[in-house]
Amino acid sequence: MRCDYCYNKDIVFSKQGKFSFADMLTFLKNRIGLLDAVVLSGGEATAHDLIPFAIEVKKLGFLIKLDTNGTNFEQIKKLIQLNLVDYIALDYKAPKYKFTQITHSNQYELFSQSLDFLIVQEIDFEVRTTLHIDLLDEVDINFIMDDLHQRGYEKTYYIQDFMKTDDNIAGLKQSDKSFDKTLLGDYFKVVWR
Repeated sequence: MRCDYCYNKDIVFSKQGKFSFADMLTFLKNRIGLLDAVVLSGGEATAHDLIPFAIEVKKLGFLIKLDTNGTNFEQIKKLIQLNLVDYIALDYKAPKYKFTQITHSNQYELFSQSLDFLIVQEIDFEVRTTLHIDLLDEVDINFIMDDLHQRGYEKTYYIQDFMKTDDNIAGLKQSDKSFDKTLLGDYFKVVWR
């Protein structure tokens, strides 16, 4: 994906991390007793084969949180089946009708498959959306909330404000528009970050 608001531009376009799995495991071994958990994020963490790494991280006694766009359903499913993740934060990037425009990918169905799978699993997870009012408005967020409700999602829905940086993928600036929270439905608890 190449989400317009993404501030991890260097990670998205480089395709290579700065550290190997071995480097990260060495770092974590030195943090046993100091840290409780590890967050696998990106770019998109599931673009890598996380299974061997997650196995080693779990052997060290750490909890694992996965931040994902949900487009690698098979890996997410396997991580859960092997009890290698303790929490998942799933990004609901945009309604289906705006998904390609905002993410520059045609992977909505893969995301959708992961969302449906997570809803029926016993793993703790959240759904979140990054909000830039020039990209998503009250109608779009209500559409997402309605879709979540129709699928059976009953947890807290998180809306995170666009983080202004000098170097996001689309060169977005802070919007002059404001978002009217009073126009949102009340399907479930909404938390703003």
